[in-house]
Amino acid sequence: MSQTILPVSPSVELMNGIFDALQQQSSKQRMSSARDRIRRLDALYKEIWCRRDDLKSAMWEDFRKPGQEVDLTEIFVVKSEIKFVKKRLRKWMKPRRVSGGLALLGSASWVRSEAKGVALIIAPWNYPMQLVFRPLIAAIAAGCTVLLKPSELTGKTAGVIAEIVAAVFPENEVSVVQGGVETATHLLSLPFNHMYFTGSPEVGKIVMRAAAQHPCSVTLELGGKSPVILDDSAPLKATAKKIAWAKLANAGQICVAPDYIFVPRSMESDFVEALKSAMMELYPGVLAENPDYQRIIKGEHAQRLLDLTEDAVSKGAKVSYGGASDAEDCFVHPTILSDLSPEAQIMQEEVFGPVLPVIAYDDIQEVIHSVNSRPVPLALYIYSKRNRVVNQLLDAIQSGGASINNSVIHVSSNHLPFGGLGNSGIGSGHGQHGFNEFTHMRGVYEQRVRGAVALLMPPYRPWKTKVIDRLLRWL
Repeated sequence: MSQTILPVSPSVELMNGIFDALQQQSSKQRMSSARDRIRRLDALYKEIWCRRDDLKSAMWEDFRKPGQEVDLTEIFVVKSEIKFVKKRLRKWMKPRRVSGGLALLGSASWVRSEAKGVALIIAPWNYPMQLVFRPLIAAIAAGCTVLLKPSELTGKTAGVIAEIVAAVFPENEVSVVQGGVETATHLLSLPFNHMYFTGSPEVGKIVMRAAAQHPCSVTLELGGKSPVILDDSAPLKATAKKIAWAKLANAGQICVAPDYIFVPRSMESDFVEALKSAMMELYPGVLAENPDYQRIIKGEHAQRLLDLTEDAVSKGAKVSYGGASDAEDCFVHPTILSDLSPEAQIMQEEVFGPVLPVIAYDDIQEVIHSVNSRPVPLALYIYSKRNRVVNQLLDAIQSGGASINNSVIHVSSNHLPFGGLGNSGIGSGHGQHGFNEFTHMRGVYEQRVRGAVALLMPPYRPWKTKVIDRLLRWL
């Protein structure tokens, strides 16, 4: 099976034609069996595995992503998702009987899981394969036709993705459109039935406004400032290593990366030293020459991180760890900042890079107030051996997801919903939660024998009034 790969930034006519083909196919796709959908997932699984080396080469060219991390954070995650969905898809698709209640005696009620129709998936550059294919797996499982828009910032990877899709799917089932802002803007003007966007809150608002014009449902996987909170029961060395790894993986370009850390004042200096040691242990030697340490996606993004650091220092922050960076080479050295002013710009916006502010606190209530004064984060990280503290923080602070005594790992789960709240997102993905995003839960009612409802229709005689009164009292 093969389809023609569209040119980058295709014409409006080409994009409209692809959309029309997907729309015409959507009713047939909605009625496809679990067996048909699993066959498509199997073909995708096989093609991804065949193109493993091509994906590694592409991501290295795009932003020097190490091959081992491509295996662990891209290919493994996608293959795991396919296996998980295949095993459970028949159960998810099966109509589910529900109770009708007393008022619906003599009837049957059930819920049908039905595809929403034509879906648009707009993916970001930071995980340029995983964040294309993971929602695609859910959309295929749900029975949707799909138009994929990978990020133009990782053009080499987007090209391989287009080739994989072309080898697996007919163009009226799944198609890839590559291009920049103009391409995405036109796609958002088309009447999709569902839009799944992963990216920044600012662009998420644009997607939501576009969806409102049709209207169609949306899933928005956004970001925000995900805080880390330690208390003095957290083991210093182990905690520092987990946080350092979570912050420096992908050079910090992760929507759920630890964004800033609250540490008891009594252990601040020891924690900073432990964090420095962990960073040097993970990435030894001259960092600019270390093949395991990734680059920032673009020079202007690297310069933004350097500007944030400079702004923080100008407002009194101390650089506790950090070395030479080179924005032109897209290289930003891991940096730890302490003694930050609340007015520093880095405390106002998501960092999305390997710069980590550390904030000392005296009272846990200060921490709760500080976090709650900001928009709801995508993730909350708590490091403590005290259940009382963990529960206090979970109760007091909202977040899209949370992880206790580890960071970032929760995103890999096929069982947990992954999504934000408010500024950090709408809806959830992964496993059945992703399937549900692309599915309309259709309620079906069937009257099988004469029920009691007809007896309570007008005209309302006195005896009917008494029956209604007794019914309400009994309920």
